[in-house]
Amino acid sequence: MKDSGEYFLEGNIACAEGALKAGCKFYAAYPITPASEVMNHLSKELPKVRGRFVQMEDELASIASVIGGSWTGLKAMTATSGPGFSLMQENLGYAVMTETPCVIVNVQRAGPSTGQATKPGTGDVMQSRFGSHGDYEIIALSPNSAQEMFDFTVRAFNLAEEYRSPVVLLADAGVGQMREKVNIPEEVETKERKRPAEGETEFFDTDSDDHVPPMPDFGDGHELLITGSTHLGDGTRDTASFEAQDQLVRRLVSKIEDNRKSIEDWEERNTDDAELVVVSYGSISRPAKGAVKKARENGHDVGFFRPKVMWPSPEERLSQIGKDSKVLLAELSLRGYRMEVERCVGSDDFFTFDRLNSVPTIDQIYEKIEEVLR
Repeated sequence: MKDSGEYFLEGNIACAEGALKAGCKFYAAYPITPASEVMNHLSKELPKVRGRFVQMEDELASIASVIGGSWTGLKAMTATSGPGFSLMQENLGYAVMTETPCVIVNVQRAGPSTGQATKPGTGDVMQSRFGSHGDYEIIALSPNSAQEMFDFTVRAFNLAEEYRSPVVLLADAGVGQMREKVNIPEEVETKERKRPAEGETEFFDTDSDDHVPPMPDFGDGHELLITGSTHLGDGTRDTASFEAQDQLVRRLVSKIEDNRKSIEDWEERNTDDAELVVVSYGSISRPAKGAVKKARENGHDVGFFRPKVMWPSPEERLSQIGKDSKVLLAELSLRGYRMEVERCVGSDDFFTFDRLNSVPTIDQIYEKIEEVLR
Protein backbone atom coordinates (compact mmCIF):
# COMPACT_ATOMS: atom_id res chain seq x y z
CA MET A 1 0.00 0.00 0.00
CA LYS A 2 1.39 3.36 -1.05
CA ASP A 3 2.19 6.14 1.38
CA SER A 4 0.19 9.36 1.18
CA GLY A 5 1.19 11.71 -1.63
CA GLU A 6 0.75 12.39 -5.33
CA TYR A 7 1.36 9.60 -7.82
CA PHE A 8 1.10 9.02 -11.56
CA LEU A 9 -1.12 5.94 -11.59
CA GLU A 10 -3.20 3.82 -13.92
CA GLY A 11 -6.87 3.85 -12.98
CA ASN A 12 -6.91 0.14 -12.15
CA ILE A 13 -3.94 0.55 -9.79
CA ALA A 14 -5.71 3.54 -8.19
CA CYS A 15 -8.73 1.27 -7.67
CA ALA A 16 -6.56 -1.35 -5.97
CA GLU A 17 -4.95 1.30 -3.76
CA GLY A 18 -8.41 2.62 -2.84
CA ALA A 19 -9.43 -0.88 -1.81
CA LEU A 20 -6.37 -1.21 0.42
CA LYS A 21 -6.99 2.19 1.97
CA ALA A 22 -10.63 1.29 2.63
CA GLY A 23 -9.53 -1.81 4.55
CA CYS A 24 -9.96 -4.57 1.96
CA LYS A 25 -8.47 -7.77 3.35
CA PHE A 26 -9.76 -10.38 0.89
CA TYR A 27 -9.65 -10.44 -2.90
CA ALA A 28 -10.59 -13.31 -5.19
CA ALA A 29 -10.67 -13.03 -8.97
CA TYR A 30 -9.88 -14.54 -12.34
CA PRO A 31 -7.69 -12.59 -14.81
CA ILE A 32 -9.51 -10.73 -17.58
CA THR A 33 -8.73 -7.77 -19.83
CA PRO A 34 -9.01 -4.86 -19.07
CA ALA A 35 -9.28 -5.45 -15.29
CA SER A 36 -6.30 -7.71 -14.60
CA GLU A 37 -4.10 -4.93 -13.24
CA VAL A 38 -6.35 -4.72 -10.17
CA MET A 39 -5.68 -8.38 -9.46
CA ASN A 40 -1.97 -8.18 -10.21
CA HIS A 41 -1.47 -5.25 -7.85
CA LEU A 42 -3.49 -6.71 -4.99
CA SER A 43 -1.77 -10.09 -5.33
CA LYS A 44 1.46 -8.33 -4.32
CA GLU A 45 0.11 -5.79 -1.84
CA LEU A 46 -2.54 -7.67 0.18
CA PRO A 47 -0.09 -10.03 1.90
CA LYS A 48 1.85 -6.97 3.13
CA VAL A 49 -1.20 -5.87 5.17
CA ARG A 50 -2.09 -9.40 6.35
CA GLY A 51 -4.75 -9.69 3.67
CA ARG A 52 -5.57 -12.70 1.50
CA PHE A 53 -5.45 -13.03 -2.28
CA VAL A 54 -6.83 -16.02 -4.20
CA GLN A 55 -6.84 -16.55 -7.96
CA MET A 56 -9.94 -18.67 -8.58
CA GLU A 57 -10.71 -20.99 -11.47
CA ASP A 58 -13.39 -18.69 -12.91
CA GLU A 59 -15.61 -15.74 -12.10
CA LEU A 60 -18.41 -17.82 -10.57
CA ALA A 61 -15.97 -19.14 -8.00
CA SER A 62 -14.48 -15.67 -7.52
CA ILE A 63 -17.66 -13.95 -6.35
CA ALA A 64 -18.65 -17.02 -4.31
CA SER A 65 -15.31 -16.83 -2.53
CA VAL A 66 -15.74 -13.09 -1.94
CA ILE A 67 -19.14 -13.69 -0.35
CA GLY A 68 -17.63 -16.31 1.94
CA GLY A 69 -14.74 -14.01 2.82
CA SER A 70 -17.13 -11.25 3.77
CA TRP A 71 -19.00 -13.56 6.15
CA THR A 72 -15.75 -14.22 8.01
CA GLY A 73 -15.64 -10.49 8.80
CA LEU A 74 -13.30 -9.31 6.04
CA LYS A 75 -13.92 -6.46 3.63
CA ALA A 76 -13.92 -8.31 0.31
CA MET A 77 -13.71 -7.42 -3.39
CA THR A 78 -13.40 -8.87 -6.87
CA ALA A 79 -12.80 -7.25 -10.28
CA THR A 80 -13.73 -8.39 -13.75
CA SER A 81 -15.03 -7.26 -17.14
CA GLY A 82 -18.11 -8.01 -19.24
CA PRO A 83 -17.97 -11.81 -19.77
CA GLY A 84 -16.91 -12.37 -16.15
CA PHE A 85 -19.56 -9.98 -14.87
CA SER A 86 -22.18 -12.02 -16.73
CA LEU A 87 -20.99 -15.16 -14.95
CA MET A 88 -21.26 -13.42 -11.58
CA GLN A 89 -24.93 -12.49 -11.86
CA GLU A 90 -26.48 -15.42 -10.00
CA ASN A 91 -24.18 -14.97 -7.03
CA LEU A 92 -24.65 -11.21 -7.18
CA GLY A 93 -28.33 -11.92 -6.50
CA TYR A 94 -27.29 -14.31 -3.73
CA ALA A 95 -25.23 -11.50 -2.15
CA VAL A 96 -28.29 -9.24 -2.29
CA MET A 97 -30.53 -11.90 -0.72
CA THR A 98 -28.04 -12.75 2.03
CA GLU A 99 -27.19 -9.07 2.54
CA THR A 100 -23.48 -9.64 2.09
CA PRO A 101 -21.32 -6.49 1.87
CA CYS A 102 -18.79 -6.79 -0.96
CA VAL A 103 -17.46 -4.76 -3.90
CA ILE A 104 -17.60 -5.93 -7.52
CA VAL A 105 -15.49 -3.89 -9.94
CA ASN A 106 -16.53 -4.13 -13.59
CA VAL A 107 -14.01 -2.52 -15.94
CA GLN A 108 -16.31 -2.57 -18.94
CA ARG A 109 -15.19 -3.37 -22.48
CA ALA A 110 -16.76 -3.52 -25.92
CA GLY A 111 -19.17 -6.46 -26.22
CA PRO A 112 -21.26 -8.53 -26.50
CA SER A 113 -19.50 -11.86 -25.93
CA THR A 114 -15.72 -11.62 -26.25
CA GLY A 115 -16.14 -8.45 -28.31
CA GLN A 116 -13.03 -6.27 -28.36
CA ALA A 117 -11.34 -6.95 -25.06
CA THR A 118 -8.97 -3.97 -25.19
CA LYS A 119 -11.57 -1.36 -26.15
CA PRO A 120 -13.86 0.55 -23.76
CA GLY A 121 -17.63 0.24 -23.65
CA THR A 122 -20.47 0.96 -21.25
CA GLY A 123 -22.98 -1.65 -22.35
CA ASP A 124 -23.22 -3.23 -18.90
CA VAL A 125 -25.11 -0.41 -17.16
CA MET A 126 -28.52 -2.06 -17.27
CA GLN A 127 -26.99 -5.46 -16.50
CA SER A 128 -25.48 -4.02 -13.31
CA ARG A 129 -29.01 -3.11 -12.21
CA PHE A 130 -31.12 -5.94 -13.62
CA GLY A 131 -28.61 -8.73 -14.33
CA SER A 132 -29.73 -11.07 -11.60
CA HIS A 133 -33.30 -12.36 -11.32
CA GLY A 134 -36.08 -11.27 -9.01
CA ASP A 135 -36.89 -7.95 -7.38
CA TYR A 136 -33.96 -6.12 -5.83
CA GLU A 137 -32.08 -2.84 -5.80
CA ILE A 138 -28.35 -2.32 -6.27
CA ILE A 139 -25.81 0.46 -5.80
CA ALA A 140 -23.48 1.20 -8.74
CA LEU A 141 -20.90 3.99 -9.04
CA SER A 142 -19.33 5.35 -12.23
CA PRO A 143 -15.86 6.96 -12.06
CA ASN A 144 -14.43 9.07 -14.89
CA SER A 145 -10.81 9.54 -13.75
CA ALA A 146 -7.99 7.68 -12.07
CA GLN A 147 -8.58 9.82 -8.97
CA GLU A 148 -12.22 8.76 -8.90
CA MET A 149 -11.17 5.12 -9.32
CA PHE A 150 -9.44 5.58 -5.95
CA ASP A 151 -12.12 7.71 -4.31
CA PHE A 152 -15.11 5.73 -5.56
CA THR A 153 -13.56 2.42 -4.53
CA VAL A 154 -13.29 3.75 -1.00
CA ARG A 155 -16.91 4.90 -1.17
CA ALA A 156 -18.03 1.57 -2.63
CA PHE A 157 -16.64 -0.22 0.40
CA ASN A 158 -18.28 2.27 2.74
CA LEU A 159 -21.67 1.91 1.04
CA ALA A 160 -21.37 -1.89 1.08
CA GLU A 161 -20.68 -1.89 4.81
CA GLU A 162 -23.27 0.76 5.66
CA TYR A 163 -26.14 -0.83 3.75
CA ARG A 164 -24.99 -4.46 3.98
CA SER A 165 -25.20 -4.86 0.25
CA PRO A 166 -23.03 -5.67 -2.76
CA VAL A 167 -21.86 -2.51 -4.52
CA VAL A 168 -20.74 -2.34 -8.16
CA LEU A 169 -17.93 -0.03 -9.31
CA LEU A 170 -18.98 0.44 -12.93
CA ALA A 171 -15.77 1.61 -14.59
CA ASP A 172 -14.69 1.20 -18.20
CA ALA A 173 -11.42 0.42 -19.97
CA GLY A 174 -10.86 4.09 -20.81
CA VAL A 175 -10.82 5.00 -17.12
CA GLY A 176 -9.25 1.79 -15.86
CA GLN A 177 -6.22 1.95 -18.12
CA MET A 178 -5.58 5.69 -18.33
CA ARG A 179 -2.71 7.14 -16.32
CA GLU A 180 -2.91 10.46 -14.53
CA LYS A 181 -2.22 12.17 -11.23
CA VAL A 182 -3.80 10.56 -8.18
CA ASN A 183 -3.68 12.02 -4.70
CA ILE A 184 -3.62 9.39 -1.94
CA PRO A 185 -4.49 10.98 1.42
CA GLU A 186 -2.97 10.02 4.75
CA GLU A 187 -6.33 8.69 5.92
CA VAL A 188 -9.78 8.13 4.41
CA GLU A 189 -13.13 7.91 6.15
CA THR A 190 -14.16 4.29 6.50
CA LYS A 191 -17.38 2.71 7.70
CA GLU A 192 -17.88 -0.63 9.38
CA ARG A 193 -20.84 -2.98 9.31
CA LYS A 194 -23.38 -2.91 12.14
CA ARG A 195 -22.58 -5.62 14.69
CA PRO A 196 -25.16 -7.54 16.77
CA ALA A 197 -25.53 -7.12 20.50
CA GLU A 198 -24.90 -10.08 22.80
CA GLY A 199 -27.81 -12.50 22.67
CA GLU A 200 -29.27 -10.99 19.48
CA THR A 201 -30.67 -13.53 17.01
CA GLU A 202 -32.34 -11.47 14.25
CA PHE A 203 -29.68 -10.96 11.56
CA PHE A 204 -32.05 -10.77 8.59
CA ASP A 205 -34.72 -8.39 9.83
CA THR A 206 -34.83 -5.11 11.71
CA ASP A 207 -37.12 -2.31 12.81
CA SER A 208 -34.40 0.32 12.35
CA ASP A 209 -35.12 3.30 10.11
CA ASP A 210 -32.34 2.38 7.67
CA HIS A 211 -33.70 -1.20 7.25
CA VAL A 212 -30.18 -2.59 7.80
CA PRO A 213 -29.90 -5.48 10.29
CA PRO A 214 -26.73 -6.25 12.25
CA MET A 215 -24.28 -8.77 10.77
CA PRO A 216 -22.26 -11.29 12.80
CA ASP A 217 -19.22 -13.24 11.59
CA PHE A 218 -18.93 -16.96 11.18
CA GLY A 219 -17.27 -18.32 14.29
CA ASP A 220 -17.97 -15.45 16.67
CA GLY A 221 -20.45 -17.45 18.76
CA HIS A 222 -23.78 -16.52 17.19
CA GLU A 223 -26.19 -19.14 15.86
CA LEU A 224 -26.00 -18.22 12.19
CA LEU A 225 -28.18 -19.51 9.34
CA ILE A 226 -27.56 -18.15 5.83
CA THR A 227 -29.61 -19.09 2.78
CA GLY A 228 -30.49 -17.71 -0.62
CA SER A 229 -34.02 -19.00 -0.14
CA THR A 230 -36.70 -16.79 1.38
CA HIS A 231 -36.01 -16.65 5.10
CA LEU A 232 -37.23 -15.26 8.40
CA GLY A 233 -35.39 -12.79 10.58
CA ASP A 234 -33.33 -15.52 12.25
CA GLY A 235 -32.29 -16.98 8.88
CA THR A 236 -34.70 -19.93 8.93
CA ARG A 237 -35.90 -20.89 5.43
CA ASP A 238 -39.54 -20.15 4.65
CA THR A 239 -40.31 -20.93 1.02
CA ALA A 240 -44.07 -21.27 1.41
CA SER A 241 -45.25 -18.11 3.16
CA PHE A 242 -46.39 -15.15 1.10
CA GLU A 243 -45.89 -12.90 4.12
CA ALA A 244 -42.25 -13.94 4.54
CA GLN A 245 -41.42 -13.26 0.88
CA ASP A 246 -43.29 -9.97 0.86
CA GLN A 247 -41.70 -8.67 4.05
CA LEU A 248 -38.16 -9.72 3.13
CA VAL A 249 -38.06 -8.43 -0.44
CA ARG A 250 -39.78 -5.16 0.42
CA ARG A 251 -37.17 -4.51 3.09
CA LEU A 252 -34.29 -5.37 0.75
CA VAL A 253 -35.63 -2.88 -1.79
CA SER A 254 -36.42 -0.24 0.84
CA LYS A 255 -32.89 -0.52 2.23
CA ILE A 256 -31.63 1.16 -0.94
CA GLU A 257 -34.68 3.10 -2.14
CA ASP A 258 -35.48 4.80 1.18
CA ASN A 259 -31.84 5.83 1.58
CA ARG A 260 -31.35 7.08 -1.99
CA LYS A 261 -30.84 10.70 -0.89
CA SER A 262 -27.78 9.61 1.09
CA ILE A 263 -26.50 7.48 -1.81
CA GLU A 264 -27.14 9.66 -4.89
CA ASP A 265 -24.32 11.80 -6.24
CA TRP A 266 -23.79 13.72 -9.46
CA GLU A 267 -21.86 16.54 -11.11
CA GLU A 268 -23.93 19.36 -12.57
CA ARG A 269 -22.88 22.53 -14.37
CA ASN A 270 -24.78 25.39 -16.05
CA THR A 271 -28.13 23.61 -16.14
CA ASP A 272 -30.30 26.46 -14.81
CA ASP A 273 -30.37 28.44 -18.07
CA ALA A 274 -29.67 25.56 -20.44
CA GLU A 275 -31.55 25.02 -23.67
CA LEU A 276 -29.74 21.68 -23.89
CA VAL A 277 -28.19 19.53 -21.15
CA VAL A 278 -25.58 16.94 -22.09
CA VAL A 279 -25.79 13.85 -19.85
CA SER A 280 -22.74 11.60 -19.80
CA TYR A 281 -20.73 9.28 -17.55
CA GLY A 282 -17.52 7.29 -17.51
CA SER A 283 -14.58 8.08 -19.80
CA ILE A 284 -16.74 9.68 -22.52
CA SER A 285 -17.97 12.26 -20.00
CA ARG A 286 -14.55 13.94 -20.18
CA PRO A 287 -14.77 15.02 -23.85
CA ALA A 288 -18.51 15.59 -23.35
CA LYS A 289 -17.72 18.13 -20.65
CA GLY A 290 -15.16 19.74 -22.95
CA ALA A 291 -17.75 19.96 -25.72
CA VAL A 292 -20.18 21.69 -23.35
CA LYS A 293 -17.47 24.20 -22.42
CA LYS A 294 -16.80 24.88 -26.11
CA ALA A 295 -20.51 25.32 -26.79
CA ARG A 296 -20.86 27.90 -24.02
CA GLU A 297 -17.78 29.74 -25.27
CA ASN A 298 -19.54 29.94 -28.64
CA GLY A 299 -22.67 31.42 -27.10
CA HIS A 300 -24.86 28.32 -26.71
CA ASP A 301 -26.84 27.77 -23.51
CA VAL A 302 -25.68 24.24 -22.83
CA GLY A 303 -25.35 22.48 -19.47
CA PHE A 304 -23.66 19.33 -18.25
CA PHE A 305 -24.90 16.54 -15.99
CA ARG A 306 -22.88 13.49 -14.93
CA PRO A 307 -24.30 10.81 -12.63
CA LYS A 308 -21.53 9.61 -10.32
CA VAL A 309 -23.93 7.07 -8.85
CA MET A 310 -25.75 5.27 -11.66
CA TRP A 311 -27.98 3.17 -9.41
CA PRO A 312 -30.13 4.22 -7.72
CA SER A 313 -30.43 6.62 -10.64
CA PRO A 314 -30.88 10.37 -10.06
CA GLU A 315 -34.36 10.02 -11.54
CA GLU A 316 -35.92 13.00 -9.79
CA ARG A 317 -33.21 15.42 -10.96
CA LEU A 318 -33.19 13.98 -14.47
CA SER A 319 -36.95 14.36 -14.66
CA GLN A 320 -36.70 18.04 -13.70
CA ILE A 321 -33.96 18.64 -16.26
CA GLY A 322 -36.15 17.03 -18.93
CA LYS A 323 -38.98 19.45 -18.14
CA ASP A 324 -36.77 22.49 -18.64
CA SER A 325 -34.30 21.48 -21.38
CA LYS A 326 -33.53 19.26 -24.28
CA VAL A 327 -31.32 16.33 -23.27
CA LEU A 328 -28.44 14.77 -25.18
CA LEU A 329 -27.05 11.50 -23.79
CA ALA A 330 -23.42 10.79 -24.76
CA GLU A 331 -22.25 7.25 -23.99
CA LEU A 332 -20.02 4.42 -25.21
CA SER A 333 -22.98 2.18 -25.97
CA LEU A 334 -26.14 1.90 -28.01
CA ARG A 335 -28.28 1.08 -24.97
CA GLY A 336 -26.18 1.61 -21.82
CA TYR A 337 -28.12 4.24 -19.87
CA ARG A 338 -30.49 5.23 -22.67
CA MET A 339 -33.66 3.53 -21.40
CA GLU A 340 -33.26 5.02 -17.92
CA VAL A 341 -32.53 8.58 -19.05
CA GLU A 342 -35.29 8.53 -21.66
CA ARG A 343 -37.69 7.16 -19.04
CA CYS A 344 -36.88 10.08 -16.76
CA VAL A 345 -36.77 12.96 -19.24
CA GLY A 346 -39.33 11.84 -21.84
CA SER A 347 -38.78 11.22 -25.54
CA ASP A 348 -39.90 14.48 -27.16
CA ASP A 349 -36.63 16.37 -26.71
CA PHE A 350 -34.27 13.47 -26.09
CA PHE A 351 -31.25 12.83 -28.32
CA THR A 352 -28.30 10.44 -28.27
CA PHE A 353 -24.65 10.47 -29.22
CA ASP A 354 -23.66 6.82 -29.07
CA ARG A 355 -20.16 5.59 -29.75
CA LEU A 356 -18.83 2.03 -29.84
CA ASN A 357 -15.33 1.02 -28.64
CA SER A 358 -13.49 4.36 -28.81
CA VAL A 359 -13.74 7.60 -26.87
CA PRO A 360 -14.74 10.47 -29.22
CA THR A 361 -13.12 13.88 -29.40
CA ILE A 362 -14.51 17.11 -28.00
CA ASP A 363 -15.19 18.34 -31.55
CA GLN A 364 -17.19 15.24 -32.50
CA ILE A 365 -19.53 15.71 -29.55
CA TYR A 366 -19.67 19.46 -30.18
CA GLU A 367 -20.87 18.81 -33.74
CA LYS A 368 -23.74 16.77 -32.31
CA ILE A 369 -24.59 19.59 -29.88
CA GLU A 370 -24.79 22.04 -32.78
CA GLU A 371 -26.97 19.61 -34.76
CA VAL A 372 -29.44 19.29 -31.86
CA LEU A 373 -29.62 23.07 -31.38
CA ARG A 374 -30.27 23.90 -35.03
